[in-house]
Amino acid sequence: MSIKKMLLMSGSKYRTTGYLEHCIPWISRFLADYRGKTVAFVPYAGVSRSYDQYEAAVQQAYESLDMKIISVHRASSAVQAIEQADAIAIGGGNTFCLLNQLYRHNLLEPIRAKVNSGTPYFGWSAGANVAGASIMTTNDMPIVYPPSFEALNLFPAQINPHFISGKIQGHNGESREERLNEFLLVNPKALVYALPEGTALQIRDHKATVLGFDDILRFSGKMDMETIAVNSTFNYE
Repeated sequence: MSIKKMLLMSGSKYRTTGYLEHCIPWISRFLADYRGKTVAFVPYAGVSRSYDQYEAAVQQAYESLDMKIISVHRASSAVQAIEQADAIAIGGGNTFCLLNQLYRHNLLEPIRAKVNSGTPYFGWSAGANVAGASIMTTNDMPIVYPPSFEALNLFPAQINPHFISGKIQGHNGESREERLNEFLLVNPKALVYALPEGTALQIRDHKATVLGFDDILRFSGKMDMETIAVNSTFNYE
């Protein structure tokens, strides 16, 4: 029986660290058995830089991992690139653009099938968002309109990356907690996992472990909030 293996990271930076630098130890352990293998990188969340530039940045950041990282935009068939990959990585950026392109290239089902058959999946920011049930708890502006907000549902709950508690001084809009409360009032049966900067969820089968430099939060029902401590493991379904 195949074991689902995922690493869902809040973002690509933590405090003063370089691009993806704080993630390297996690990914190195996560992919310890995949040295020399091929990673299909999905760059579709990228907006402010080209897919070529995005691929190059990720290749440079992950150079020490000894893996062949190839963006799916280079393939004549993105579906085939996913099907032939040893691991799958989805980068951050704009979640609406990402999901729109996943639908456009018919990649949702191939990615689901690969990950459910045991292929490792790792993603940060938008790449963590789309692993969840839907993208309705993203922080991004809806600059394009995907066919649906429904995402990969590999992790059957909502992800809110880059979580910051409370209001920034001088900001009079809603706090993140207030925004998530709005979501839960409309979707009272949903669960939301809020990942502060520098945190991640490592999934193995039906268990999740909190990695990083901070605790995470789980929101449910009428804004019930539970803290899940860093390094703890819990059943998520």
